[in-house]
Amino acid sequence: MQGIVFQVLESCYVDAFGPDAWFEVSAAAGASDSYTYDASYPDAELGRLVGAICAAQGLSVPDALRWFGERAIPHFRALTPDLFEAHQACWPFLRSLNDIIHPQVRDLYPGVNVPDFEYPPAAGDTRIIVYRSARRMCALAEGLMLGAAAHYRESLAISQSHCMHRGDDHCRFELSFTG
Repeated sequence: MQGIVFQVLESCYVDAFGPDAWFEVSAAAGASDSYTYDASYPDAELGRLVGAICAAQGLSVPDALRWFGERAIPHFRALTPDLFEAHQACWPFLRSLNDIIHPQVRDLYPGVNVPDFEYPPAAGDTRIIVYRSARRMCALAEGLMLGAAAHYRESLAISQSHCMHRGDDHCRFELSFTG
């Protein structure tokens, strides 16, 4: 996993609970005390950090990942404002993940493992995102979607009819935007 993700997790946690709380969580996880933006770190390290956050905050792993995803968007926007400013609404931004954002990540970090998204047609105003990733962090993806909707000042309701954690080969999110 890229160092930027670890840096943003640290920033989100420090914003919410302070630097001493981050020090305690990273020590409990046996994690690095600093992350380099463009370096790669083992996925297991993120897992240990999330586990320590769960223990410290009384959260489940999905809730901790969702919490992180929602709060990460302002930090990612600060790092890459052009990606966000290119869109006026959340859905076009989310649709750009496979075509713009992830190819740029792959160019910058050859061999990086990013999720794949599909956008099958849906009935009415519902939008669908199919998520596939070896990391199976669908709760993080959901949090990022909610955070992106908040960035664009939209309300978003998400239901998940398929999930890799329930034995499906993908996760399927049904999105309903309002406002």
